[in-house]
Amino acid sequence: MSSTIDEKSVDKESISDLPKHFLRSENERPECSQAIEGIQVPVISLSQPNKDVLVHELSKACNEWGIFALTDHGIPQSLLEQLRFVGEEFFKLSEEEKQKHASNPSSGNFEGYATKMVRNYGDKIEWVDYYFHLMHPPCKVNHQTWPEHPPSYRNVTEEYTKEVLRVNFTILELLSEGLGLEDKSILKSKLGGDEIELEMKINMYPPCPQPQLVLGVEPHTDMSALTILVPNDVPGLQVWKDGNWIAVGCLPNALYVHIGDQIEVLSNGKCKSVLHRSLVNEERTRMSWAVFSTPPQDAIIGPIESLVNDENPSKYSSKTFAEYRYRKINRLPQ
Repeated sequence: MSSTIDEKSVDKESISDLPKHFLRSENERPECSQAIEGIQVPVISLSQPNKDVLVHELSKACNEWGIFALTDHGIPQSLLEQLRFVGEEFFKLSEEEKQKHASNPSSGNFEGYATKMVRNYGDKIEWVDYYFHLMHPPCKVNHQTWPEHPPSYRNVTEEYTKEVLRVNFTILELLSEGLGLEDKSILKSKLGGDEIELEMKINMYPPCPQPQLVLGVEPHTDMSALTILVPNDVPGLQVWKDGNWIAVGCLPNALYVHIGDQIEVLSNGKCKSVLHRSLVNEERTRMSWAVFSTPPQDAIIGPIESLVNDENPSKYSSKTFAEYRYRKINRLPQ
């Protein structure tokens, strides 16, 4: 089963001179903000036999980087290959077929297929198509918003949901210990417990004739608690650290775990929400499967009380996740 999408000629990929609305300002362009190559983000093995070492390594990665590559996570390689395959198969469909699954934000439906590669309100456009839908909890999942092709998409994604939920809760327990919280279930509880929401976003970045002038996704932090990312073998993820962009390599079968805004808030800034961006490739399609874990909309998120004291006063206000999301999307102060 191949995990590399077949390249095919479509209108987006045959542009020789890019329209101005794709072109980034000079300081944003990859050619003018070169990333440092050859620096590995922290690699954390869940099979580390010494629990104290594991907690220390994970905490250090979250405090200093906000991202790590997770190995020995227990998700079968075959399932990761199937996950990539079913996503690639959907994006091989014609634009007409994909549009049958289009989202409709104007009616409040954000689930489904969408593209950033159209002009919108004069903003610079990102070079990416994507598919977005809810995975968990079951009571909120609407399978009608999931791809119908290939037919195996639902079974594969439901199996992956179980696995990624397990990994997500394991990371939250380890993080709780690393923060010195008395109860290792505190982070999970603050984020909604078993009602925590998982959102799948499959990103597809087509080949671009002038990749040095555009961005797949502009610099941002995730509003999630955690993001668990599965890439294909085409690099493009870059993270900001110590005043430089760092190119993230592709470690086979590793999961890339991003610390998101909600963990930064809950930890009162001890863990860093990682600033990152996505670049595109001139010849190959890059894809990534991101699962965002977020609290329910009505969950109130603020610094955990035991992490706030006279020496470490609260750095963030408490608010519902719905309000946080609204402010983030509309670029309002938090």
